[in-house]
Amino acid sequence: MDKSKIVLITGGNKGIGFETARQLGKMGYEILLGSRNEKRGLEAVTLLKKENIKAKTVGLDVTNPTSILSAVEQIEQEYGLLDILINNAGVFLEGNLTLNELELSHLRSTYETNVFGVFSVTKAMLPLLRKSSSGRIVNLSSGLGSLTLNKDPKSEFYNVNTIAYNSSKTAVNALTVFFAKELSNSPIKINSVCPGFTATDLNGNSGYRSVKQAASIVVKLATINNDGPTGGFFDDDGVVPW
Repeated sequence: MDKSKIVLITGGNKGIGFETARQLGKMGYEILLGSRNEKRGLEAVTLLKKENIKAKTVGLDVTNPTSILSAVEQIEQEYGLLDILINNAGVFLEGNLTLNELELSHLRSTYETNVFGVFSVTKAMLPLLRKSSSGRIVNLSSGLGSLTLNKDPKSEFYNVNTIAYNSSKTAVNALTVFFAKELSNSPIKINSVCPGFTATDLNGNSGYRSVKQAASIVVKLATINNDGPTGGFFDDDGVVPW
């Protein structure tokens, strides 16, 4: 592996993002941790450096166009390109609200980060990814975003009717498909991944999977070779239905 390869992970200072950074860093990649909070970003970088991982923090609020532009400029000035973008930042704001209780504001706020943030960061980073010989984009999705699984009474996701979050991940999957079509004549590959129900701050650490388990599928899709898939949706067991 070319140890000069550069990875940007949004929301990388904790949870699945941080563990993904740790695993890729151990493989020799140089890690850029995108973090809204500078202090938390620096603390995360300190932990990675204790494991001899090359890492630094990049101030990045995926909902703020100025912040995104600043991150692009920083990466361009310091590295000239980006090899891997991992759109990990996400929010879950609705808790156990029913449809009658859910406000439009919940939907808007969820989409602002989970969908518009993914679109904005990906679009902004594309010129840097095009400078890589093998650009990779991984979008953190969820089985909750699968329309097929959501309507299957036998699915573990059937009774989890969190509309804002679920539909935002469905939209992320749509972005993955359309970006893949747009980039079909380039070396860049983009895929969605389902890390499974993982214990993170997003769900009050109620998930049954560890961040180590969850990060493995992210790392796998971030490091696929040139004949790997693009425009797909995957978990540990393979292809996830749309």
